[in-house]
Amino acid sequence: MKEIIENDFILNSIRKNFTEEIYLVGGAVRDYFIGKTSYDRDLLVLNADVKVFSKRLSEFFDATFIELDPENEIYRLVLKDKVNYIDITKPLNNSVEEDLKHRDLTINSLAVNIRTAKLVDVTGGAEDFRHGVLRCFDEKSILEDPLRLLRFFRFQALYGFKIEPQTFEWIKKYHELLAKPAVERKNYEIIRMFGGKFAHEALLSMDEAGILEEIFPFVREYKKVPPNTHHHLDLFHHLVITVRQIQLIYDNSPQEVKEHLDAIDFGAQSRLSHLKFAGFLHDLGKFSTWTIDEDGRHRFIKHDDVGAKMAKEFLAKAKFSKKQITYLTSMIKYHIYPSSVMCAPEVNDKIMMRFVRKMTDDAIDIITLAKADRLSARGEAVSDEMVETNLNNLTRLQEFYLAKKDTLNLEKLLTGEEIMAILNIKAGPQLGVIIKELTEAQINGDVFTKEDAENFVKNL
Repeated sequence: MKEIIENDFILNSIRKNFTEEIYLVGGAVRDYFIGKTSYDRDLLVLNADVKVFSKRLSEFFDATFIELDPENEIYRLVLKDKVNYIDITKPLNNSVEEDLKHRDLTINSLAVNIRTAKLVDVTGGAEDFRHGVLRCFDEKSILEDPLRLLRFFRFQALYGFKIEPQTFEWIKKYHELLAKPAVERKNYEIIRMFGGKFAHEALLSMDEAGILEEIFPFVREYKKVPPNTHHHLDLFHHLVITVRQIQLIYDNSPQEVKEHLDAIDFGAQSRLSHLKFAGFLHDLGKFSTWTIDEDGRHRFIKHDDVGAKMAKEFLAKAKFSKKQITYLTSMIKYHIYPSSVMCAPEVNDKIMMRFVRKMTDDAIDIITLAKADRLSARGEAVSDEMVETNLNNLTRLQEFYLAKKDTLNLEKLLTGEEIMAILNIKAGPQLGVIIKELTEAQINGDVFTKEDAENFVKNL
């Protein structure tokens, strides 16, 4: 720890230039245990006016000072690079040991004196970390903040650790308290949970603990749809395995695909986190559209459209952002689309380019979801050859996208004013329809030049 502190410019600067007794605590210490660089440092400051100290520190680093919770003396510094953060508070009862006992998990209840590098571990967190155990030191910490019921599973998803039996019993005992935290706080934990490599294991544990249906009431409907000739699993387990398959596909993807899915474009978390969430939601419309033919075949006609509408309503009520809702509902609505494209009687560049221009930046995501969906449905009517052919076709579509993605921007061939002049019409709904039709024609590859556009509009 001494070497880590000395090599950390921020911590080493604080150690050298400030005399207060200061401890690095929580997530940053945990991250150092696994060799991960932490940009969000939590500090406990003893025997000091925390606000005064925080302002001095903000001036020293030329950082932005934010009062997160003045009543409880919690302050944040945002450094100029907008990457590094420092959260500062005083320990409970001015005691580091007492403060650590009130934290959520023992692996998060570790503190290090930044001057002496001495580790403070009063709950056995280091030993739990070594053995891959998630343990709550005191059930009262759950009552202090019921959101911790979700946090336990987020850390299971991140590390693949097992929840200690007593802690699991406390989760089951208090699972109904999860109704109390604000939905925004729960959303943050949900998306971060899906970002974990072991999210599928966390989902199964959440279900066992009675948490999953508290968060996602529609899971009750998932469980009512049994296996069929195309699905070897019931709907609930099909969706859990889809989440796992998305992770496995990501793990084995080329670097260009990984970089795309690692991007943080909305919701303050990666596309991969949101894609795995979409994987869990992608068949949301199946129960509502479920019918069984006279020959015993299960059908789910238009479940993609129905599911997208249901998801939009659920996500809006849960106060996810507009960008998150747009992305997630798009994944649900189009999850069959890539395979449909590649099942056309003749697959050519024009057909694939239409897909590419329609999905644009989401092409990799929806192809990945389609692959995961295929790998998670292996009923008796699905042969290994069918799966292999489908996956190879989807890989071909992805490679086409990667080769063409830099040419995606459609040139605006005609302005609204030019269209009105050509057709001698006024602005209104009709103009909007014409512009949409012209865009579709460009996507389809039927219109390339301004002359093509003029002729297309005249002949509509």
